[in-house]
Amino acid sequence: MFMKNGLRRTATSLVLIVVIALLTRSAFAWYQERQFNSQVLSVIPFQTETGHIAYSLASGKGFSSPFQRDSGPTAWLAPVYPYLLAGIFKVFGIYTLRSFFIALLLNILYSAGVCVPIFYAGKRIAGLGVASAAAWLWALFPNAIIIPFEWIWDTSLSALLVATLLWATLELAESRRARDWSLYGLLWGLALLTNPAVAPLLPALLAWAAYRHGNRDGAFAWLVRPALAAAMALLCCGPWTIRNYVQFHKFIPLRSNFAFELYIGNNENYDEQRRFRPGAVTQDREILRYLRMGETAFMEEEKRKAIAFIAAHPRIELWLVAQRFVDFWLGSASPLAAFRQADSLWLYFILAFNTVAPLCAFLGILVLLLAKNSYAWPVVAFPLVFPLLYYVTHTSLRYRHPIDPVVLLLAAIGVGGLWQWFARKSGKKPAPQTLGA
Repeated sequence: MFMKNGLRRTATSLVLIVVIALLTRSAFAWYQERQFNSQVLSVIPFQTETGHIAYSLASGKGFSSPFQRDSGPTAWLAPVYPYLLAGIFKVFGIYTLRSFFIALLLNILYSAGVCVPIFYAGKRIAGLGVASAAAWLWALFPNAIIIPFEWIWDTSLSALLVATLLWATLELAESRRARDWSLYGLLWGLALLTNPAVAPLLPALLAWAAYRHGNRDGAFAWLVRPALAAAMALLCCGPWTIRNYVQFHKFIPLRSNFAFELYIGNNENYDEQRRFRPGAVTQDREILRYLRMGETAFMEEEKRKAIAFIAAHPRIELWLVAQRFVDFWLGSASPLAAFRQADSLWLYFILAFNTVAPLCAFLGILVLLLAKNSYAWPVVAFPLVFPLLYYVTHTSLRYRHPIDPVVLLLAAIGVGGLWQWFARKSGKKPAPQTLGA
């Protein structure tokens, strides 16, 4: 009995899970770092829009030039991560090995830190067993191990913020304190200024929190605190929106590049006569057009062309949306071909994990809904609402990564619900659970 209790305590130890998450990510980074020389690591990871804007900031040129050459002010990205990276450049040097290691360390800490909010969110929704299973899944999730090293971008930070938003939403529904709702609004402001793709989740989660709150308060009181949270989020974004209006003389709340992303996924390369998806428009060609035209004119042109293509090719558009749906959830628009082309056990493992996890997450959604779990909506909202943007533009597993913690939580709920069903069928007494909370 003592041994059994000891094993259970170990398996559900959040400290141990976080330590394992740190070790797996650090070990992968250490192995990968040894494959490259210091010159490569000092420069190549920063050759992205994020790195170029951070370079401009650290060089005193302001938030500008997302494509290395001086092209003036930009709103291509939201400000938080480029400013963070610029701060690293200021302290540890622009394009230096030390800057890379500091950025990598922060990414590892963000990624490992996800275990904490996803554990507590899972514990509130479905109990300790599901909570620890979800945290373990994240600690060992191959994408979360790889991405901190591969992408010096906001991706790992976004995953931490999204998981924290879920946890905060669940906790907020029980709070009447204005301070808690204000802090929730500030958290949303930080998330929006880091990754604007989370914006569609704000009304969904805030509406649920308001509904839960309203069940216990008067008809008017339930609106006040959610309105306070929304106001705080908008106030956080206000200075950046004003800056964009001053620079571009148009309303750009957070980012300017939606038109470009829309055109990348909906353009003349997608010929009606071709059966298979052709290659995308080359980035080099688009960057040259951007540098020649300027950001505002470039985006207007991209929007016009994308909308014209969508209106003229409705059947192709439906096919593209279906392709992107599969791509978003399975990591490839042709998952069977991806398995056939895999050339290593590690790649097979990544593909298998990214195929099984969403399927188990779908099962988790069914379990929550059938159990009439009172926390079902805020969890289900993430896989329902967040991907909509990518279904109409273009996608990859990296774009799914901010909601992967919630996907793995749903997967743990799905497997847990299936286990309990089999236990009941076999006549065994299932472990205590709180799925109907």
